[in-house]
Amino acid sequence: MIKKLFFLVVILSAIRFAASAQITYRDIKNYKVYYGSAKRNTQDWLIMRKFESQGKTYLLMVEPHSLETKTDEISLYTVTPLTLTEARKYYQATPYVKAIDKAEKNSKSIQDAGIQSGMPKETGITLTADLCPSHRPLDKRIFTDIFEQFQKVERPVPIALSITGIWMKQHPQDLAWLKQMQLKNEIYITWINHSYNHRVSKNLPLKQNFLLESGTDIYYEVTETEKAMLKNGLLPSAFFRFPGLISDEQLVTSITSFGLIPIGTDAWLAKGQQPQAGSIVLIHGNGNEPLGVADFIKLLKSKTKAITNKQWLLYDLRESVGDEFD
Repeated sequence: MIKKLFFLVVILSAIRFAASAQITYRDIKNYKVYYGSAKRNTQDWLIMRKFESQGKTYLLMVEPHSLETKTDEISLYTVTPLTLTEARKYYQATPYVKAIDKAEKNSKSIQDAGIQSGMPKETGITLTADLCPSHRPLDKRIFTDIFEQFQKVERPVPIALSITGIWMKQHPQDLAWLKQMQLKNEIYITWINHSYNHRVSKNLPLKQNFLLESGTDIYYEVTETEKAMLKNGLLPSAFFRFPGLISDEQLVTSITSFGLIPIGTDAWLAKGQQPQAGSIVLIHGNGNEPLGVADFIKLLKSKTKAITNKQWLLYDLRESVGDEFD
């Protein structure tokens, strides 16, 4: 059992190191939503996307048990094309499909549809921070404080960032700073698709706002964000967070049709929601929510002793969600 756990840690570390050194695809052509099975040796990956770059064809794939993603050349795999229905049936016993199924069942609420909490093995939370479009700089306190608190017990420290295409475009220096932290093995980032434009109106009701606003091109919002990630050397995950946490049943189905798992929260700190064991915590790292960031830093400081004793940890979003459905 110990050997098995050791090798699992080694494999996950290798995957994460490869992700931190993700290829930057400057020239992307024919980017498509594409489903299939990609087999190599004993591994079987679910294909989510296919695209071309520098004369080669690449795949974006998800490992349906661990929820890890990666990009690789199609020529290295035995590929079996599948429809979305066939893919979900083929991988139906995996945490990936079970998570999508649960997200669809929790799709009728106008606010906070999708997966709202995970099931870690010990007390702790999964931290997610949203990077919505903002003229303010990145709130770096989040990242420096979690590294300071956890570096002796958990390195790299896992965090999931919901990122928009507009934020990437407007904040290249902040993005480079985050990537540098990951390269130095200080943090490990799961990049969540948060739409490209993150449209919002102060005047429209929720049922017509954010991605529900008339004229929204959901295909553009999803795929352009993924392409922007790849062009910036980021690895897209299999997760999606709705802007404003606003959606309806049809929109949830649209997102799952892209093979993405909608992620909500049960602890939006700026709204006074208190995290419990296994909570998916939401704060905003774009400089627009200093109250939520201050609350999180206060939470961290209150857990100093528990963190030191490894009794309160931060959990990787993929492991947290995967554990719930394993």
